[in-house]
Amino acid sequence: MQYIMKGGNPLVGDVVISGAKNAALGILAASIMTDETVIVDNLPDVRDIRVLLDAMVDIGVVVQHVDQHTVKINGSNIHKVRVDNAYIKKIRAGYYLLGALLGKYRHAEVALPGGCNIGSRPMDQHLKGFRALKATAVVEHGRVICDAPSLAGGHVYLDMVSVGATINLMLAAVMAPGSTTIENAAKEPHVVDVANMLNSMGGNIKGAGTDVIRIRGVERLHGTEYSIIPDQIEAGTFMFAAAVTKGDVMVRNVIPKHMEAVSSKLMEMGCEVSEFDDTIRVVGKTTLGSCNVKTLPYPGFPTDMQPQICVALALANGRGIVTESIFESRFKYVDELSKMGAQIKVESNVAVIDGVSRFTGAELVAPDLRAGAALVLAGLSAEGVTTLDDVEYIMRGYENFEQKLQALGAVIELVPDEREARKARMKIG
Repeated sequence: MQYIMKGGNPLVGDVVISGAKNAALGILAASIMTDETVIVDNLPDVRDIRVLLDAMVDIGVVVQHVDQHTVKINGSNIHKVRVDNAYIKKIRAGYYLLGALLGKYRHAEVALPGGCNIGSRPMDQHLKGFRALKATAVVEHGRVICDAPSLAGGHVYLDMVSVGATINLMLAAVMAPGSTTIENAAKEPHVVDVANMLNSMGGNIKGAGTDVIRIRGVERLHGTEYSIIPDQIEAGTFMFAAAVTKGDVMVRNVIPKHMEAVSSKLMEMGCEVSEFDDTIRVVGKTTLGSCNVKTLPYPGFPTDMQPQICVALALANGRGIVTESIFESRFKYVDELSKMGAQIKVESNVAVIDGVSRFTGAELVAPDLRAGAALVLAGLSAEGVTTLDDVEYIMRGYENFEQKLQALGAVIELVPDEREARKARMKIG
C-alpha cells in the first residue's frame, strides 16, 4: 500500500487524538489476569492492537467488540499459556503476555517479539526481573519460557530504563506474594496508565511515574472498566504537522502535561503553542528556527518523536543537532529525506541538520512506524507529489492517519496498488 500526497497546503482545523497504543498493549495484557470481565475503552483501532487481540483469542480469551474503541475481555477460559509466534513476530509488545500469564498461571511461553527494526531491543532486563521474582527464564527455540511455581516478590534494579521491562514486571509482580520493588523504573505516561489499570482491578502498586515502583502482591484481581489515556506520540506528530506545513491545528483529547518536551521544542523553534484543559493549539510560522535535541526517557524528549523533529529541523533556518540516545538504528529515514533535498549528516547516533528552504516531492519508502509518519509530514510540506511505500508500518500505530490529515486540508490518498496510484497521481497532480 502507498500514500500519494501533494504538499503545499497548510494544515488547519481540529484533530482528535486516539487512545495510546503503547498503554493499550499493556492494559490488554493486564485484562486477562482476572477471571472476571474487563471493559477497556478509548482503545485505538490500529494493527498492533488487532494482532494482540487475535493472539489473546488464540489462547482462549473471550474478546467482544462493543464498538470500534471498546472491548469486553474475559480471561476465565484460557486453555494454554504458549503464545504462538505467528502473532507475536508481527508486534513488539506481545511480550506483555509473558508477565500477565506468568503472574496468573506461574508459567508462560511467548515467541521472541518482532515490530519495527529500529535497533536492538533485548529482553535481558525482562528476564533479569522475572528471575528476581523467583522465576526461571530462558530463551529456547525462538521462545521465552518462564516458569515460577514459587513466584514471589523481589527487588529489581533495571540496568537501563526500559518501558517494556517495567510494565512486564508490574504484570508479573501484581499477584506475586510479598513485596516487589522496581528501581530505575521507566516513568512514561503509559507505565502509569498500566499501573492505574492494575490498581483498578485490585492491585497494590505505588510509585508509578517515579523511578521506584513498589508492589504488594494480591491474591486475586477483579473485573473493572477502564479508559486508556490519549496517545502522546500521535498528538506530537500532529503538532509537528502544523509546524512543518505552516498550519494552525487544535490537537484535541490530549494531556498537555505529557506533551511538555514536545511543546517546549516547538516554541524554541518559533511556533506558537497554547495549552488548554485537554487541547493544544500549534500555529506554525513562515520560518522555523533551529535547535538541538537529545532523546531521553520520559520526561525527556521521546525517541518516538525524533524523526518528526528531524523533518522540522531540516526545514528550519540554521543548523540543528539531534542526538539519539535510546535506539541505535533510528536514522534509517535520513536517506529518504535526502531524496527530497534535506541536508543531513549522520555520524553514529548524532544527526547534524542544515536547514533548507523547501523539500521537493520524491518516491520514498517508510522504514518503520514513526519514521513513516515523519516522511508523510515531509511529503505534505514538499513542493509537488510524493509517493510513500510500505505504509503498513504507519497503520501499526496511527488510527485513520490519512483521514485525519485530509480533514485538516492535506492532499493525501491511500492506494492499494500501482493502478490506483496512477489514478491518484492524475487526480492530485
